[in-house]
Amino acid sequence: MTHALHLPHSSSSAQEEGLVPAVHRTGAVVVAAVIAAFGVLGLVNGLAYFSTDGQRVAGLSSNGLLSTISLVTAAVLVAAALRGSRVASTTMLVIGVLFLVSALANLAVLETDLNILAFSMANVIFSIVAGLVLLTLGAYGRVSGNLPVDSPYRAGGDGVPDDDDTSQQLPETPAERAAERAMRNAELAVVERRATPDQQRRVAAMAEVRTRADRRAVWMSFDRATLG
Repeated sequence: MTHALHLPHSSSSAQEEGLVPAVHRTGAVVVAAVIAAFGVLGLVNGLAYFSTDGQRVAGLSSNGLLSTISLVTAAVLVAAALRGSRVASTTMLVIGVLFLVSALANLAVLETDLNILAFSMANVIFSIVAGLVLLTLGAYGRVSGNLPVDSPYRAGGDGVPDDDDTSQQLPETPAERAAERAMRNAELAVVERRATPDQQRRVAAMAEVRTRADRRAVWMSFDRATLG
């Protein structure tokens, strides 16, 4: 289970900064560019729309239908990247699965009249590779037991901690409330890459525990060590 960062709700824009969001958005655009280039080349060559034999385009077999689907897929990826890293990540995961399913389905109909996308074995291999690339990029910084600090997925859906017993872990004393404020400031500073070495050490230590109370206890242990 991932560790939640206590970031304020207003920090959603900050969560769009960093390596993880950049990988999602840039990855979607790069893959879209490759797929779009394949689609454009197919349409420029005036391929028959429903030919099951297909013609060679960039080392792959294609027809008009496959070229059109490629352009639509590229447009969806670009639109997802423009919407944000979370949308881009989810879209890449979904399209990645569809690529793998397409590879298996078209492998079953190779050299038959049902091969409406004019697939060849090279297309099957490309679909598998593209699907795995999309899944890897989409899952980066999102599906892991130890997410990067700048991953927006450390904070659950919208920056809200995912602890089941959060309501029973609220700060009770002035010292605990002060610690909570300092924790939030430090975690935000880490995300924005302006944290001090002390803040970095504390946030890294808090990432080793799960509950809100435990994270607060870790933070306050640093305060006691400093005073001692």
